[in-house]
Amino acid sequence: MTLKKLTVLAMLGIMYLALPFFVQAQTNSAFDRGLFVHKTDTLPYRILFPKKFNPTQKYPLILVLHGAGERGSDNEAQLAYGPKLFLNDTIRQNYPAIVVYPQCPKDSYWSNVNIDTTSGKRIFRFQEGGEPTRAMNALLGLVDQLLDKPYVNDKQVYVGGLSMGGMGTFEILRRKPKIFAAAFTICGGDNTNNAEKYAKKVPLWIFHGAKDSVVPFDHSQVMVDAIKAAGGDPKFTVYPNDDHNSWDDAFAEPQLIPWLFSHSK
Repeated sequence: MTLKKLTVLAMLGIMYLALPFFVQAQTNSAFDRGLFVHKTDTLPYRILFPKKFNPTQKYPLILVLHGAGERGSDNEAQLAYGPKLFLNDTIRQNYPAIVVYPQCPKDSYWSNVNIDTTSGKRIFRFQEGGEPTRAMNALLGLVDQLLDKPYVNDKQVYVGGLSMGGMGTFEILRRKPKIFAAAFTICGGDNTNNAEKYAKKVPLWIFHGAKDSVVPFDHSQVMVDAIKAAGGDPKFTVYPNDDHNSWDDAFAEPQLIPWLFSHSK
């Protein structure tokens, strides 16, 4: 990493070595490392800046929430799915944006959901309301911090996620519906009673595999129905032969990024 890049990142609030809470980015990754810290809340994240980034300009912000298998503190595992889309040269040229991948701690969860495995199958019970999890509380703090940056366009803030991250996407929309211009969820779910909080405020594109053996397809179907009943008009894409890894097809959708960028507050 060059001195020039270190200087620019320091200006942006992504500090390296000067504070113990931040670690130096790996030179073999386009995603820089950062750590949100506020009181007892901490949240590692990776951040991708546009090519030819100019801190005097404003850029859209995209938050991507990972699944349960990528939880931890290595600030690496959360990049397992999706980065290729955002690193695509055509996407970066035509849709310059700041992309952030936060990492949920191993002992937490993005959303308020109880998972019952006593029957041998996963049964998801999504809560209506309730206090945010420790991970969600830190994520909300990180979003506020990012929105304070002069180079973030607060009219074009997007969020999406897969599996646990899809559930977290619904959750953060319920808590902060006025912030997001559009969102996508992949093999996620929510309590249908929460839909009215964001149905008319945030355009949604929902993806799911019809053969999902981990998070049943029904969890997306009932949310589509609930959002429509509450006055929303979500896009819904079902992959008839996909199991839980429907994110492979969702991130390959050529219209996903153009669709996100077509919306602004």
